[in-house]
Amino acid sequence: MNDALRAALNATGHTTETLAERVGVDPKTTMRWLVEDRIPHARHRFAAAETLGKDVSDIWPDTYRRKIPVWFRPWQEIEREAVALRSYESVVLPGLLQTETYARAVLTHGGLIPRGEVERHLATRMARQGILTQDNPPRFTAVLDEAILRRPVGGRRTMHEQLRALVAVAEHPHIRIHVVPSTVGAYAGLNGPFVLATSEDHRTAAYLDNQVRGQVVSEPDDIAAILAAWENVRGEALSHWQSVDLITEVAETWT
Repeated sequence: MNDALRAALNATGHTTETLAERVGVDPKTTMRWLVEDRIPHARHRFAAAETLGKDVSDIWPDTYRRKIPVWFRPWQEIEREAVALRSYESVVLPGLLQTETYARAVLTHGGLIPRGEVERHLATRMARQGILTQDNPPRFTAVLDEAILRRPVGGRRTMHEQLRALVAVAEHPHIRIHVVPSTVGAYAGLNGPFVLATSEDHRTAAYLDNQVRGQVVSEPDDIAAILAAWENVRGEALSHWQSVDLITEVAETWT
């Protein structure tokens, strides 16, 4: 028995039948989730959690933890506790801003993740996005290279939907998006992506990604260097609303 799912159903007045209707599956399927503790497909997990007013990790916590690589867990805890996140990306959108179809394309087309593992990685990525929609979300600032907006990840329809979703999320007051235009020449961002997280007690840590695994850094000299890089990329970027206008314009080229 999935006790967390049972409690969520009781708290909201839903039954396995009404949940099935909202999620778009057969009632026998939701009964299996409850009685046999079956793990739903990623999109069904998110739809069920949203219907029940819960995070995915609240209803399927053990599975969620198993999906997270050991090397990523320290950063996940830092990310969850942060009051401010500053992200720079030059190749793909930050995971916290990716749509499910865009994220699946990123995870699939590189060929580095076995097909059987793609959905597990996807579930982890999408569940992380809950930190931006929780009651007290961190301030999130993303700086993106314009090339990201024009790279056909997943095809034209995926890109159009992704950029429209980016415009929509930019309406939230705690989220700011800045684009470094293609007219900018060499700048610090060409050295690679990074994320800076600031905790409530003003401690700062950074996350650096590569082809194999990510690395959390917190040494003062390293943080100082990454902060300097952040000031450079932020200084080269357009304002938030100028960036939104550019994203909206590029989105239309994908129709």
